[in-house]
Amino acid sequence: MNRRKLLTSSAALGLASAIPSLSISKLFAATGAVQSGSSADKNQLKDRSNPLTPPAQGSIPVAFPISRGAVIIDFCGPWEVFDAADIPGHEGDVFQTYTVAETLEPITASGGMKIIPNYTFETAPPPKVVVIPAQSGSTEAMLAWIRSVTKATDVTMSVCTGAFVLAKTGLLSGKSATTFHEAFAGFEMQFPDIHLKRGARFVEDGNLASSGGLTSGMDLAFRVVERYYGRQAAERTAYLLEYQGKGWQDPNSNEIYARKVAAVADGRPLCPVCSMDADLKISSVYKGETYCFCMQDHKQVFDGNPAKFAI
Repeated sequence: MNRRKLLTSSAALGLASAIPSLSISKLFAATGAVQSGSSADKNQLKDRSNPLTPPAQGSIPVAFPISRGAVIIDFCGPWEVFDAADIPGHEGDVFQTYTVAETLEPITASGGMKIIPNYTFETAPPPKVVVIPAQSGSTEAMLAWIRSVTKATDVTMSVCTGAFVLAKTGLLSGKSATTFHEAFAGFEMQFPDIHLKRGARFVEDGNLASSGGLTSGMDLAFRVVERYYGRQAAERTAYLLEYQGKGWQDPNSNEIYARKVAAVADGRPLCPVCSMDADLKISSVYKGETYCFCMQDHKQVFDGNPAKFAI
């Protein structure tokens, strides 16, 4: 039973005695949501940008490759969005979600949660959507699997520092991406051939996509629902989940994280290259401003292209 069925069946027990004639569909109708068969419902696909074509029948398979340290919200947030996707008239689950790992041994995710993967990379069904969360590491087997399945995916997306995993596959080379705001500098240094977009809630480039940190992954998941089934379908799903964020409607809504910080609250300088505490003895002057660095190597990186790192 998916999340929507679980919630609505549980709610029905309480609603039945109080207002027996009230249905979940009428609750949605009261908010102005679209009902199946209406003219608005028939036209909703015309309004979406960068559309994806859903299957004529059946579910869209969504794979979540995970390993040790997988960050719970990075994959459970999008998982809930896909699981709750509300498409009027659709029979069965809209998305089929499953985890994939190198083995079926339990994985210790963030916070100590234990997860038993559904499939290995050898046995997993071919996905149309892949969601790569932040995790402690990635094996060559995972990278090879991502490279292979992405040849046929509609969307291969990363969440938070899952962008590092996607970048290691080489698929992002020459493309645009984003990641967790505290990892911007490290990502740029490690993958100079990828155009990092600071301040983006999510970035789409071909069949690849990446989101900012943590909750940004939910917004990218809503965006995927929208691309398949239209804005109103995504809004219905957000309403069901009581999700009031609007970041999925505006990829540039993380602008606050694009601002570089020169110092922490107590006035200690931060390295402009990596945002770590800086050493006052290691510094450079650029356009009359003094910049301090955490190490000599980062001073050299700065001196090579100061305009890129200056506040």
